[in-house]
Amino acid sequence: MAGLLTSLRQQPPSSAVNHQSFTAKIILLLTFLPLSLAIFAFFLQWRGGDVLDPISRWSPDDSRKFPGMDSSSLAISNQHLSVSSDCSTLVGHSAAASFPYFRDWKFKFNADLKPKICITTSTSGSLDQILPWMFYHKVIGVSNFFLFVEGKAATPPISKVLQSIPGVKVIFRNIELEKKQAKSRIWNETWLSSFFYKPCNYELFVKQSLNMEMAIIMARDAGMDWILHLDTDELIHPAGAREYSLRRLFLDVPSNVDMVIFPNYESSVERDDIKDPFVEVSMFKKNYDHLPKDTYFGLYKESTRGNPNYFMTYGNGKAAARIQDHLRPNGAHRWHNYMKTPNEIKLEEAAVLHYTYARFFDLTSRRDRCGCKPTKEDVKRCFMLDFDRSAFIIASTATEEEMLNWYREHVVWTDKTLNLKLLRKGILTRIYAPMTIIHELRESGVFESIIASTEVSSESDKNLSALSNISNSSQAAETVRFHSRKVGRNAESQANARKVLETVSAFQELAVPPLSPPVKHDA
Repeated sequence: MAGLLTSLRQQPPSSAVNHQSFTAKIILLLTFLPLSLAIFAFFLQWRGGDVLDPISRWSPDDSRKFPGMDSSSLAISNQHLSVSSDCSTLVGHSAAASFPYFRDWKFKFNADLKPKICITTSTSGSLDQILPWMFYHKVIGVSNFFLFVEGKAATPPISKVLQSIPGVKVIFRNIELEKKQAKSRIWNETWLSSFFYKPCNYELFVKQSLNMEMAIIMARDAGMDWILHLDTDELIHPAGAREYSLRRLFLDVPSNVDMVIFPNYESSVERDDIKDPFVEVSMFKKNYDHLPKDTYFGLYKESTRGNPNYFMTYGNGKAAARIQDHLRPNGAHRWHNYMKTPNEIKLEEAAVLHYTYARFFDLTSRRDRCGCKPTKEDVKRCFMLDFDRSAFIIASTATEEEMLNWYREHVVWTDKTLNLKLLRKGILTRIYAPMTIIHELRESGVFESIIASTEVSSESDKNLSALSNISNSSQAAETVRFHSRKVGRNAESQANARKVLETVSAFQELAVPPLSPPVKHDA
């Protein structure tokens, strides 16, 4: 009995046994949990890319997506690309680009991409300006471009590069074009007649309208859904869309809307030595339509800084039109319809970024395009806006030092205190997306590759084509200057006997010229 009692006394209580069992289970759990997580992580790595994490989604080495562009053939084809370990991959532009679309710079959009958007422009610019402008708009969803070229843009070295880009149609201002435009119905109508037979900006305005009329036909034949008219110093900023995409923006437009108006923002340069405005300018003055009325008029004087108007140039924006029957231009800033008054909306966040007078030599380049006399009376015949008139007189009469001082006073925003105040009040704003996209395009070597590919493809017949093109370009140069005004003169007899068609007489809204924003006494 004594031995039995002794053994009973040596057994631990049941609570102690339970505690030891619980502790053992905790230790076992802590041991197997990290081991299980490690095995799971190894399994995910072994699967090799089936799981997409947010950071690798934007890696330039793996994914080639950009907001609003996922359905392009470019994005689809790049999913099948493998990373090469070849030395050329490391040092060559073709795969080392930081810009995600460089592997296929041609931007071959799928045929079923909707909506299809095109831009038409009239330009005499160089590749340094045209290519960044074009490829920026390709990135945000524009598929086709109708380029009416003359001057430098029409020379063989530049036009060949432009013609090599898919989705680009180059139309030269030559005798054939002049003859076609001389037969335009526009000359028999009244909505543009007040701009006929005037020099400089008025002549350009008529030429742009005639080009837009032809672009509508080209856009319809190409199956486009929307058309815009932009200059090559203007970029669309599709703010307010769910993605930074013009295509996404138009997808959200109601089907009963015929025209979408983009208010314009004006570049506000902070230096007088800007060379590449698209990548050096981030500050813009907002449009009246995007500001509270009290803010706009309350800070009007400080915002103008002694200039004639709130904006140096136009303030009535640009418009996009849905391709449909009876569509016509209504000047460079708007579209209209021969059979109805278009249903239009004005966007509350998206804008046209206008890089006007962003470089100092823009003063002289504008002067050289116009042969008017630098007097207050004569410039009224040539320019529609007050600032353009003042700039032309200064560029024609002042020394370079005087021009630079005038430029700093009227164009460059050097007062940092004022800049900060207007930024806080919302008059000025910072926009970085366009400069980032164009910077990445430039750094990745897209533009150099386009030019190089054109040179290689034309090497075999270089000498023969050079001789032929020099002859053609010199002939075109002689005809452009003569025929751009002769278009109107050829149609003068028709214009004198204008007939307004009965079916469209109710819709003869006058062309919308570039207009300045409201001035303070208009309030």
